[in-house]
Amino acid sequence: MSRGTCAVIHLDNIRHNLQVARRHAPHSRIWAVVKANAYGHGLVPVAQMLAAEADGLAVATLDEALTLRAAGINSPVLLLEGVVSMAQTQTALDADLELVVHTMDQRHWLAEASVQQAVRVWLKVDTGMRRLGFMPAEAGAEYAHLQALPQVATVSFMTHYARADDPAHAMTPQQYDCLHSVVPAGCEASLANSGGVLFWPGRQGDWVRPGIMLYGATPAPEQSRDRLGLRAGMTLYAPIIALRDLVPGDTVGYGGGFSTDRPLRLATVAMGYADGYPRHAPNDTPVAINGIRCRLVGRVSMDMLTVDVTGLQDIGPGTPVELWGPHVAVDEVAQAAGTIGYELLAGLALRGRYDYVTERCS
Repeated sequence: MSRGTCAVIHLDNIRHNLQVARRHAPHSRIWAVVKANAYGHGLVPVAQMLAAEADGLAVATLDEALTLRAAGINSPVLLLEGVVSMAQTQTALDADLELVVHTMDQRHWLAEASVQQAVRVWLKVDTGMRRLGFMPAEAGAEYAHLQALPQVATVSFMTHYARADDPAHAMTPQQYDCLHSVVPAGCEASLANSGGVLFWPGRQGDWVRPGIMLYGATPAPEQSRDRLGLRAGMTLYAPIIALRDLVPGDTVGYGGGFSTDRPLRLATVAMGYADGYPRHAPNDTPVAINGIRCRLVGRVSMDMLTVDVTGLQDIGPGTPVELWGPHVAVDEVAQAAGTIGYELLAGLALRGRYDYVTERCS
């Protein structure tokens, strides 16, 4: 049985965040990115909702795509990293997936595959990220090769912004111009991730690919969730399992990293780094209890953490503690722990239940 830890997934908030993306990119169609278990929110339940709202769904791996198809989701699905073998190519085509092509091997596998109906592929161009893609000088020849394949109905173009989270950096317009220098007239292009959607109007492309913003976290640390009009996709809860009163000079947790200088009421909470909460979250990292912000004290353990609840009324064993959610943005926790909200959400390993709700949680 669960010890009471719970992730509440606010589907209406995710839907709201998708609408924010549409407002920022009104002339683009949307690939809703649901890779990495929908950034820790649950691949199938989130994808089932987004399938009715977005123009398509984007995943990183073939397994993710096949999971969507097995769940009865028939929306367009884009395989962002493409395939890694001939066998995967055939499986992907049989599942009616749209493929990113970023190597000659992928193009050769595509040429050997059998299809009942020609498919759209996305030619990825490396405009500066230096991870995947053909160099711009190679793009024209690759486009011609792909266009000649009977397996291919349409070739569209794609790149990935490296610094779109910085609204003032010159690299984003440079990448935009680089891609469009090789895109033939009439071809569609996809460029913008969440940062591109939020901060670069006019440089988003025919299709945008919002990811982290759909889940209520910010792609730019200096731009808060609330400032961007986003809502928390998840509230992560864990219950208080013990309370104790400390006196001045008591130390808390492994290593005695926190020492009291006054009487203090301490709550022990059933959440630790084995659940994906960051071990390096320092003293004063925020949590919330009954909507009131409190602070972490002492080192996070594998199964537990401890919170200063001095002065709080009407709490006891079983009282839920919000680790992140509407009152404490996941980005705040990430910043305190020296990481980013992406890592905390995608790395969640909760030993507890997931509840999917449709009521708005502002």
